[in-house]
Amino acid sequence: MRSVHFKSALLPLVPVLLLAGCFDGDSSDSGDDSRTGQITPAGISGLAYSTASRNGTTDSEGHFRYYPGETLTLKVGDLPLAEGVPVLPVVTPLEFFPDLRAALQIPGTTDEGLQSHRITEQQLIREVPLINLTRFLLALNWDLNMSDGEGIDIRERVITQLNAALPELDAPIDFNVPEDEFTASGEELSPANQLLQRICFYPEGDELCEDPPTEEEIEAAPERPEDADERDENVEYQEDLENKRDRILNSVRSLEDADAEDARIYLTRELDAITTRLGNRYYLDDDVVSFPESDTAIKTVRVRKIAGEPQLADIEAISTRERDVVIHSFGWQSASVDYFIDGESGGESEVLVNFRPDDTYRWVKKQLRVIIE
Repeated sequence: MRSVHFKSALLPLVPVLLLAGCFDGDSSDSGDDSRTGQITPAGISGLAYSTASRNGTTDSEGHFRYYPGETLTLKVGDLPLAEGVPVLPVVTPLEFFPDLRAALQIPGTTDEGLQSHRITEQQLIREVPLINLTRFLLALNWDLNMSDGEGIDIRERVITQLNAALPELDAPIDFNVPEDEFTASGEELSPANQLLQRICFYPEGDELCEDPPTEEEIEAAPERPEDADERDENVEYQEDLENKRDRILNSVRSLEDADAEDARIYLTRELDAITTRLGNRYYLDDDVVSFPESDTAIKTVRVRKIAGEPQLADIEAISTRERDVVIHSFGWQSASVDYFIDGESGGESEVLVNFRPDDTYRWVKKQLRVIIE
C-alpha cells in the first residue's frame, strides 16, 4: 500500500509584509473592489469555484477572486464539495462545513488560562466528514509525495476522468457517511474508491493507464522459453503479462493511499501556516523593558499592526510572575495592556498579551519581558 508522504523541505524566508498581504487578500489591479482569496495557504488547484459575481477555477496556488461579503461554492469537476462558505482571504476545509465553522468561533483554554483557537482546531480535525473529504482531496493529488509548503494539485486530466466516472458510480459520494463506509475496499468498493479506481494518475498513453491483462489473456499467452536465445522480443509471454497486470493494478489509487493520519497532518500544517501568517502581522511596541523597583507607575504596552492600525475583537493578558509584575487593565478598543511593577530588584516577569483581531476567530499571543533593576 502506498501512502501520502510528507517530505521536509527548507522553505525560503518570506518577508513579513508579503505574508501580511497574503492574509489580507490582494486587491484587484483592475481598480474594482474584488480581492484574491486562497484555498489553504499551500493551495488546492483545479477546484471549480463560484460566488455571486465570479466563476472560475483555482489556479496553481489555489487562488480565487471574490468581493467582500460573498459566499463561495466549490466543486472538483462536477462533484460538489461545499456551498455557502463565507469568503475569507484564506479558506480551509474546516470552513466547508457549517457546523465546524460555528464551532471554530468557540476557543479552548490553555494551561496558562488564555483562550486559543488551536485547541478547537485540533479537536475538529478529527471530525469524520472533514477527514473523509480531506483524504479524498489528498488522493486526487497528482503526486502522492508532498513536500512541506506544497499544495494539492488536481490536474485537468484527473478532472476529465473524474467527470466521466461520476455517472457510473453505484451511489453518490457522500462525505458525511461513517469513515469505514466511505473508505470501503475489497468486493464492496465505496463510491469514492470506485471513482479513484477509474482515474489514471499518469500521462495519457502511459502503459499504466491501460486495462490490465485478464486471466484468460495471460493463460492464452505462450510461456517464456527458458533459453533466452529462443525468446521473441515481439511476443508478450505469460510472465510479461503477469508483470504488466501487477504494475497496472499496483498503480490504482484508493483512499488507503491517504489515511486519516495523513489528513490530520495536512490539516494541521495548513492551519498552523495561517496562524503563523496572522501572528507575523502584529507585534508589541516593546519586547523587553527594564525599570527600577522604585518605578511603580502604570506602564502601557500596545499591540501594533504592520501597515495598518490593529482592530481587535477581544484581548486578555496575564503576568507569569504576579509578585513582580501586576496586570492593571487591558482593552480591545485601545489594543493595549496596562501593568505596574510590584517586585524587588532582580525580579522579572513575562506579560502575555493574547488578542483576537476582529476579522478572524484566531487568537494571537505576544509576550513582553519585564525586568526589575
